[in-house]
Amino acid sequence: MNGYTSNSQDSDVKHVVDTAVSEFGKLDIMFNNAGIPGNLDFTIVDSDNKNFKHVFDVNVFGAFLGAKHAARVMIPARRGVILFTSSGASVVSGESPHSYAVSKHAVVGLMKNLCVELGQYGIRVNSISPGSVSTPLLTNAMGLEKAAVDDILCASAVLKGVVPTADDVAEAALYLGSDASKFVNGVNLVIDGGYSTTNPTYSRVIKQTFESLARKNIIP
Repeated sequence: MNGYTSNSQDSDVKHVVDTAVSEFGKLDIMFNNAGIPGNLDFTIVDSDNKNFKHVFDVNVFGAFLGAKHAARVMIPARRGVILFTSSGASVVSGESPHSYAVSKHAVVGLMKNLCVELGQYGIRVNSISPGSVSTPLLTNAMGLEKAAVDDILCASAVLKGVVPTADDVAEAALYLGSDASKFVNGVNLVIDGGYSTTNPTYSRVIKQTFESLARKNIIP
């Protein structure tokens, strides 16, 4: 979308799709990538109702409109790819604001429903769920420099020796949009270096406990 369109306005999304078809004669890929984090209100009591609805308008309703208008022109052609950007928040709980986490779960649910509905027309539907990457969106939200955010991400990562970048997410999108993934359908591809496969809380608490006991000379 450019500066004069909104992904949550039906007429704007329809115009974008119609313009693409008019210009190129077809629509091969619809990448519903627009998204916002909303306010960083992590408690249900402090959540702002207006913010919650706004996050859903952009992250979910916008994605719905993109898929709806893409399907409108892809079904007669009996081919195409619809791709969504979800988030690591769709598979890891408690680390994102409620509005953002719930919206990204909704995107995955929409993707899976459309996978079943549109597969009969040869249309593939998938999503990508990036973990944290030090993009301006994240660094601004955290109020830290990129280098500091990268240090945090590397320290908390399961896969060591690699700094996650936006290019990693772009490569996943290119794969799912290309013929290299011609039989991949209904997949939420998580790009987080394995972070979502484990909960490190138990081992971290054990380590902290032993370090505390050692400082107190309770254990050698």
